[in-house]
Formats: sequence, C-alpha cells, structure tokens
Amino acid sequence: MMKCMYTNCLSEDISSNDSYVEVKTVLPNAGALKKLKSKLKIKWKGNGEAAFHRPCWNDLLKSSRARKIYPDLPALSAEEKCLIKQASKTAEFFDSRNTVKVKGAKCAKLIKSSKHCIAFTGAGISTSAGIGDYRGKSGKWTKQDHDAVDMDAVMGTSGEPLDEEEPEVVTKKFKRSDSLDNDVKEEVMKEEPEGVSYECLRPTYTHEAMQKLVEKGYLKYIISQNGDGLHGLSGVAADNMSELHGNVFIEICEKCNTRYNRPFYTMDDAGSQYYEEMEDRGTSTVSKPPHAKKCDKCGLSHRTGRRCDNKDCKGYLNDSIINFGDHLEDDILDRAMHHSEQSDLMLCLGSTLTVTPANSLVEMTKERHRLAICNRQKTHMDKKLGHGVRVFGDCDVFMKEVMTGVLDDEELTTWEEGRQQRMKHYDSQRTPV
Repeated sequence: MMKCMYTNCLSEDISSNDSYVEVKTVLPNAGALKKLKSKLKIKWKGNGEAAFHRPCWNDLLKSSRARKIYPDLPALSAEEKCLIKQASKTAEFFDSRNTVKVKGAKCAKLIKSSKHCIAFTGAGISTSAGIGDYRGKSGKWTKQDHDAVDMDAVMGTSGEPLDEEEPEVVTKKFKRSDSLDNDVKEEVMKEEPEGVSYECLRPTYTHEAMQKLVEKGYLKYIISQNGDGLHGLSGVAADNMSELHGNVFIEICEKCNTRYNRPFYTMDDAGSQYYEEMEDRGTSTVSKPPHAKKCDKCGLSHRTGRRCDNKDCKGYLNDSIINFGDHLEDDILDRAMHHSEQSDLMLCLGSTLTVTPANSLVEMTKERHRLAICNRQKTHMDKKLGHGVRVFGDCDVFMKEVMTGVLDDEELTTWEEGRQQRMKHYDSQRTPV
C-alpha cells in the first residue's frame, strides 16, 4: 500500500478510497540533505519522489507559498519550500476509486446521449503501452527541467542557509531550460519508447475502448496528437481519425503524395541526427545518409531512404511526423476542425491541452465546454467544463468504468476476454524486431 510522505499525516496509508498526489523534486547533495533532514516535513525518497493524501499536499503547497506562518498550516523551512515548489511543477493527481467509478458512469451516460461524440487524445493514453509522457513526475520535459536545476545553489546548501522569510527570492536562482519551448513541443515530437521498439507496442485498454466505441457508433471521430500508430493498430480506420502530428508507421511520397502504411518504423533517425548535430556543434557523430535532405522548416530530414512503388514516379518517401517547426497537414487539420465544430461531447484523454494549434480544437465544440477530461495533470480547461466530467488519474482505469456503463455485462465480458485474440492480430500487423 502507498504511504503518505508528510510527517504530520494522521493516517499514513493511502488507500483506494483516498485521492492522492505524486510529485518529484530535485534534491540537494547527500551531505546537505543529511543536515536538512531534521527540518524536513516530508520523507522524500532518494530519487526525489513523494506521495501524499490530497489534503496533506494542499496544506504543504499552501504553506510553501505563504509569506507568514499560519497556525493551521505546517511551518516549513525556506529550503523545503524550494523543494515543494519544484515538486509542484510535476504533480500528478489521482481521484479516489469511487470518484472515478461515479464519473465514469456519468461519462457513459453522456456518450450514449450524445449525437456527435469525438475524442482528443495525447501521450497519456500510451504510457501503459510503454511510451513515456512529457509532463508529470516522470515526463521527458520534467527530466530536462530537473537536469537544468542546481538545487544546492537554489537552496543555499553549498554555503549559508537561506533567509526563512524570503523564499520567493530563492526561486529566482533556478537555472531555466527553454521550458516555454518544451511546452510547445510537448506531444509534437515523436514519442520515444524506453527500452521498447515501436514495432513491439500494442494498444492499451483505452485504445481498444475507443475502437469499440467507434465500432458501436458512439464515437464519431478521433483526433490524436500521438505518432505511435496505436489507434490504427487497434482497428480505427484512417477515415475515422486525424493523426495531427503524424505516424511513425506512415511514409508519404514527396512527388505524388501516395501514402504507405508500413508494419515497421519508417523514420531514418540518422539523417535527422546528422543535421541536428551539425546545427548544434558544427560536426556530427554519424555520416550523412546519401538520401538525406534538410527540411527548411524543422531543420531535420524527413526522407526515409525508400522510394515510391510507382515506377513512373519513384519519388523519395518522407516520414509523416510533424517536428517542431513543421506545418500540420491541411486536410488532416481540416477534418479535425470539422468534427470538433460538430461535436456535442469531446473526450479529452491523456493530454495536458497545451500544444498549439491542436488544443484550440477543444474549444470549437458545438456545445462549448461539454468535455470529459481524464489525465494526471491539471489543464486550463478544468474550470470550464459546465456539465462535463473531470477525472484525475489513469485513462485505462477511467475507460474501464466508462465501458462498464456503455456496454451490457455480457458484451463487456466477451469484449474484454477477447483481448488475447486481438493481441495475436496486432502481432501479425507488425514486423518482428
């Protein structure tokens, strides 16, 4: 069972009946941390992670931002205020199991009563398949931000202690990476499975649930920010979705625009690495592939090394991934906009809704703010839902409750038990690595 890391917590265990928060901070060096230990109200893990009951976290966060000591809030040292403020940027929230169940049932009713329900998906629906996300305590951009922070300098642990009454001055010492650019690039650049090849990735419960909803006629369209190809692998036809940021399994002829859906990862990473390193350092650790061509928008190479199958064309094939600086494909964006404008319910799953222009689609719905949002982080739309649903937690857990409300017991059982057979089909659609 998970434990609350707040030393003043009256009930240490975090049960399924509790809402909770997981965070990750940047700890100072071991010697400085040992000296601070007696002051700390949080039992941070060695890697900087911690979990809390939601009320405990709220008290700690309020205290970290307070300019004076309040009797009903924990008294924190200036050093720990720094740790908490850094951790707050990574916070992942989880509703209690009962809350997820109730809201899942409500979402199911909304789906069944809607006339044009669509889905808007982000990196969070693929984390259980083995792909890392971008924000949250283990996100790609979070790691980059943490790597750029010198916590010893921030906290003053390499020298004199900090002034307890001026924590806001301390935060100015953070070394900043280009966090604004990171937010823009979030979910746009291709995901990077950690230790798993793209060919080995398989649809999650959420992917399969959306495919089932499309099959049943409840879900009219899917707008995806992911490039992992898992929506298509689950059985969703290309006509039923817009993959805004491309697909690592699709390559396109640069002359005749013929699209090829491959069973293998199509991108030539060596070409892009060459141009990226030349731009950054003036030299490269890889040789320039003979087919590589620098894109005048993103500065990388989209060419895959293969050519069009049409003997009268034989043009170079390009990957379909939208890198930072590239333009979205017009027809794909137009279809997404059309369905967004027709939508009377939008399921926003696994996205922080920060990437432009994709996030603007969420506010184009016919019934504004009739959304069902599920992810671990807060979004700018959380307080604008109207009659919608907001769930904090894992999409697979939420969609399990949704499908329980949409399908009758027999159909749900049959469909869930069929996953093993579907896995065999997925395997046949990918080239073994």
